[in-house]
Amino acid sequence: MNHFSRFIFLATYFIYLSHIALASIVSTGDYNKDFYVTYSPNHINTSADGRTRSLIFDKESGTEIASKDMYLFGQFDMKIKLIPGNSAGTVAAFYLASGQPNRDEVDFEFLGNVAGKPYTLQTNVYVDGFDDREQRINLWFDPTQDYHTYSILWNLHQIVFMVDWVPIRTYRNHADKGAKYPHWQPMELKLSIWNGEDWATDGGKTKIDWSKAPFVATLGNYKIDACVWKGNARFCRVESENHWWNKGQSSTLTWTQRRLFKWVRKYHLTYDYCMDNQRFQNNMPIECSLPMY
Repeated sequence: MNHFSRFIFLATYFIYLSHIALASIVSTGDYNKDFYVTYSPNHINTSADGRTRSLIFDKESGTEIASKDMYLFGQFDMKIKLIPGNSAGTVAAFYLASGQPNRDEVDFEFLGNVAGKPYTLQTNVYVDGFDDREQRINLWFDPTQDYHTYSILWNLHQIVFMVDWVPIRTYRNHADKGAKYPHWQPMELKLSIWNGEDWATDGGKTKIDWSKAPFVATLGNYKIDACVWKGNARFCRVESENHWWNKGQSSTLTWTQRRLFKWVRKYHLTYDYCMDNQRFQNNMPIECSLPMY
């Protein structure tokens, strides 16, 4: 293990321990209790203890599950083992969504690939029904060999996407400067697997090889540490011991997180909408010119 790899390990372990110390968990860890199936229940397998669940995609259908509660701010951690082998054209997703036509949404989308080529992880943010905020990275490990933890921290100040506690993306609350930010619509936590062959792999050039079906993504341990929506947004905006995610220590990235964040952007970032001048005809979204942390 080289010096920087050791730094990444120690830094992410420290971040993990700090979150454990602050946690006020609202999830049970049982998929049967915390989630319901939105479609195709015959494409889901759940362990006897409810602690693991497989999402299955074949020519007949994909599937989706959603949390029984809705939330306004918090942290959401999910262990996922992605589709092994030739997964080209498939999309597995872990995301928050408000569901209204003017929806807010915070997405992890795992874009399958042919065997031996890296998975692409796409993140996106919808605010008030508008998206066009994609970023993509290549993961620095094989996400099909073991479970890895994918996390969303969402609070009054920022959204942070994390992989094994490494921050890979931020989206800050710059509403005071005219940038839209999801801060008033509660969202469900959802996980799904579906057909994205029109766009997901090589821009849609590489299609699904149905001879490799069924395609299976496996969900492991999860933690939902968030404000359960009870109809009053003011309650979820309070800075309290139970709402640790709204407090000062979560308002920006720490020094350690910033170093890891810069490492991801330097070595693993493959697309950032804020660098796509051609797409926006040099009229970039306002948040692109504002601080990321």
